[in-house]
Amino acid sequence: MTTFESKITINRLVGDVYNFLADLNNHQRLMPDNIYNWDSTRDTASFTIKNMAKLGVQIASRVENEAIIIIPDEAPFDLEMKWELSSVNNGTDVRYVISADLNMMMKMLASGPLQKLVDHQTQSLGLILS
Repeated sequence: MTTFESKITINRLVGDVYNFLADLNNHQRLMPDNIYNWDSTRDTASFTIKNMAKLGVQIASRVENEAIIIIPDEAPFDLEMKWELSSVNNGTDVRYVISADLNMMMKMLASGPLQKLVDHQTQSLGLILS
């Protein structure tokens, strides 16, 4: 598995951060500009990546105030997106990890965009919840 990771500390209580991330309706606000045709519920989301494909994701599990795991409905490779939360002082440490089972060719093509995605999403989360 190849992993892409980004971390941020947010000056909000862990429950606030968890409640935001536990609802996929909120994740549209975390996405970069090349994502469009967003459609979501609390548990599922579908969207199109510009010049690529339409994707669907769903929440696989929620552990209150600790983690949210999101998996694709269908993907050309195994993929997991995991938000991990831990309370620190009056804030929350957030770790976002995308784990993908990529062959060598896909790793060359997807590594840059996936790392940019995790970085963009954690930075956006920090801006929204600050």
